[in-house]
Amino acid sequence: MGRPRRDWHANGYYHITMRGNNRQNIFTDHMDVNEYYRILTSVYGKFPFEVHAYCIMTNHVHLLLRSPHVSLGILMAQINKRYSDYYRRRHDFVGQIYQNRYYSKEVPLPTGMLQVSAYIHRNPIETNVPMVSQLQLYPYSSFPLYYYQRKSPHPFVRLDVLPSLVPAGTEYATWCQVPGT
Repeated sequence: MGRPRRDWHANGYYHITMRGNNRQNIFTDHMDVNEYYRILTSVYGKFPFEVHAYCIMTNHVHLLLRSPHVSLGILMAQINKRYSDYYRRRHDFVGQIYQNRYYSKEVPLPTGMLQVSAYIHRNPIETNVPMVSQLQLYPYSSFPLYYYQRKSPHPFVRLDVLPSLVPAGTEYATWCQVPGT
């Protein structure tokens, strides 16, 4: 008996997470993170998608994305297979890298997009032991791009949608930093 098919809508936005097996680290250093970015860029070249928020933690990754051309299953299979192959080679690792199949949940516009993106961006400071004192200091997240209003070095990142959803007169980065948003 196969796994149930996941719902996918070309115009839908999805919160995607992948966690290391037994919560083990799957991003051990800057080289691992850079390879993940490289893989995302490579897959984007074949199956264009949009990432509106991301955070790469040591043992998991969050993506808020839209995949208008191919299903999430096809997209995530490409990303996860390539990264797990890389990880196994680099770290001489045998066994299952990911705890489960990726998690995905469709996110409603506009409120859900803001809530999920804030949750994603707040991950580094809302752990048992915060990884940074301020969100903009965490280097493996899209938050610094919003905070410093920088252009993304990654072609798959879109920075125009989330700021357009916050209440008038509010900066997206400021809105994100308020606990409980």
